[in-house]
Amino acid sequence: MTMKVAVQMDPLEGVNPNGDTTFAMMEEAQARGARLWTYQVKDLSYETGRVYAYARPARVFRDRAQHWELGEVEKLDLATDVDVILMRQDPPFDLGYITAAHLLDLIKSQTLVVNDPGWVLSSPEKVLPLMFPDLQPPTLISRDPRAIHAFREHHQDIVVKPLYGHGGAGVLRVKPDDGNLEALIDLFLKQGPEPFIAQAFLPSVTEGDKRIILVDGEACGAINRKPPEGAIRSNMVVGGAAEGAELTDREKQICTTIGPELKKRGLLFVGIDVIGGLMTEINVTSPTGAQAIKRMTGIDPVARMWDVVKEKLAARA
Repeated sequence: MTMKVAVQMDPLEGVNPNGDTTFAMMEEAQARGARLWTYQVKDLSYETGRVYAYARPARVFRDRAQHWELGEVEKLDLATDVDVILMRQDPPFDLGYITAAHLLDLIKSQTLVVNDPGWVLSSPEKVLPLMFPDLQPPTLISRDPRAIHAFREHHQDIVVKPLYGHGGAGVLRVKPDDGNLEALIDLFLKQGPEPFIAQAFLPSVTEGDKRIILVDGEACGAINRKPPEGAIRSNMVVGGAAEGAELTDREKQICTTIGPELKKRGLLFVGIDVIGGLMTEINVTSPTGAQAIKRMTGIDPVARMWDVVKEKLAARA
């Protein structure tokens, strides 16, 4: 039977077919004979017990100047018209994102949603690692200036970043002799009501920030992302350079430790970030890096994801 997949994402025409993980997910599903639709969060509706999306049939093409083809809008009942929903729109993790996840959570018993939307809501990417403090660098989450000053006094060299940021945005290093901490705290306090996060600076970041993909709780490939000279952010969207990587014994231990919790939560496709053997984030919203892993190591996390999806659909039948 043909698998029917709806992809909740940012506009398909804006993705990079040579790097985007969502594109690779669609391409692999299409190669397996699936029918595809795409829609954006703004196209999602709830009415009298049903969750709908005004979606467009889609096909993707890696080797064409235009990498997408979209059909006419269709109204899909997401509980009955599709088998799988990929929740792949990028953060920010704002009220629009949260509301969409709540709506999809209503239908997850009928349609497989990847990742599980209820658990995505309960697993913010810089908060979920707090379950595993022994695997993290020293970490503070607070909006109290006294706590932040005390943390910097103790650890001297720290990194401060938004709790719900993404893509390396707002990541700032505060060295022991940096007089800007007070102004930085004031800036963060004015940006919103949530606390922010501070962590001890890890000098080994110059050697790279490893992105490891886990599929259904098991490690499935990695790349090492090195920051540009003199920088601390290694995200590829801000100029980081990637290279294929194998897992160290410590990184295998991290994956083995967190894997059962990810599997229990239905977080089927996850990307973790590890610097110097310490985990800094568990990315569950729309983790990236799968195409680079396949290109540089030969391991295909996306193919493994669809294998697992097939197994889960069969178990539901």
